[in-house]
Amino acid sequence: MKFRKLGTTDLDVSLICLGTMNMGEQNTQDEGFEQMNYSLEKGVNFFDTAEVYAVPPRKETQGKTEEIIGNWFTEKKNRDKIILATKCVGAGVDWIRGGGNQFSEKNLTQAIESSLKRLKTDYIDLYQLHWPERNTNFFGTRDYSHKTDDSVELEFDGIDSSKTAEHGGWNSFESILKVLKKFVVQGKIRHIGVSNETPWGFAKYLEISEKLDLPKIVSVQNPYNLLNRAYDIGMSEISCRENVGLLAYSPLAIGYLSGKYRENKIPEKSRIGLFGQFWTRYKEPAALRATDEYFKLAKDNGMTLTQMALAFVNSRPFVTSNIIGATTMEQLKENIDSVDIDLSNEIVEKINLIHANNPNPTP
Repeated sequence: MKFRKLGTTDLDVSLICLGTMNMGEQNTQDEGFEQMNYSLEKGVNFFDTAEVYAVPPRKETQGKTEEIIGNWFTEKKNRDKIILATKCVGAGVDWIRGGGNQFSEKNLTQAIESSLKRLKTDYIDLYQLHWPERNTNFFGTRDYSHKTDDSVELEFDGIDSSKTAEHGGWNSFESILKVLKKFVVQGKIRHIGVSNETPWGFAKYLEISEKLDLPKIVSVQNPYNLLNRAYDIGMSEISCRENVGLLAYSPLAIGYLSGKYRENKIPEKSRIGLFGQFWTRYKEPAALRATDEYFKLAKDNGMTLTQMALAFVNSRPFVTSNIIGATTMEQLKENIDSVDIDLSNEIVEKINLIHANNPNPTP
């Protein structure tokens, strides 16, 4: 396994991070235990979860993934072996603390304490804000549309947009950082990060933390894959210059970059087979066309599309860790083994050519 520093911390995290959002929905607790056991054996020391998981988010399974991880810690007595990341929801999930803005002192306190209880631990290594409270573009929204009242309308993966609401009056960056500092001082969280952020939000968090001597964010968890390289525009320079790396999620584009959905195939019990009403942007013609081109390039160079797609993400200089997600052990093994694949300059050039002809079809 290869390791990289988590921002400016003293933590060395594995280049592959185990994403756990399937545990409690597509994967049982026993299957989750098997995945975590194997990952740790292969040198993966970085696990990512969230209070809203399992995915797709449902009231009935909310918190289930954290509970499974906590049960694993209890059984294996190995909490000290894992660098653990979890996340607090933003606005819009009506069954979590009423669905309103979540980054007030009251709501962050409840979120952190509840996660600690489910995870059966007394500290979280990396605590992240899952998505912004303010009106901005994320979860598949390509362009920013400004609103003078700055209310939020969410439409994102796994949440029925008809159940989201408008919530104005988002908490300021300063107030959020001050609340999180309290928990850092208490030792309940070690470091903080953001997720689904924009260049403006990224820069503001850094500016205010430096100006007011508040905790600095050490990571950004945003989507990044061959079909969505939006992070290259604006965000990547900040990551490199400020030493705040990307935790790349959805590196296989919800499985489309495994090639299993090519030619209109929908495998039984696959995520799209079970929950096809979500993640529809990956079915757009431009995305399917680009996927076919990447598939051919990988095949011509003796790789699977999965191997090439993950190796590309691993190779990016601004990436701290690549968050994989698997439902079978076969998938997990192939994903982890991607750390041993180095792409030639020629292959990267061909990837970039495909990207230039099909730029970011699935933001």
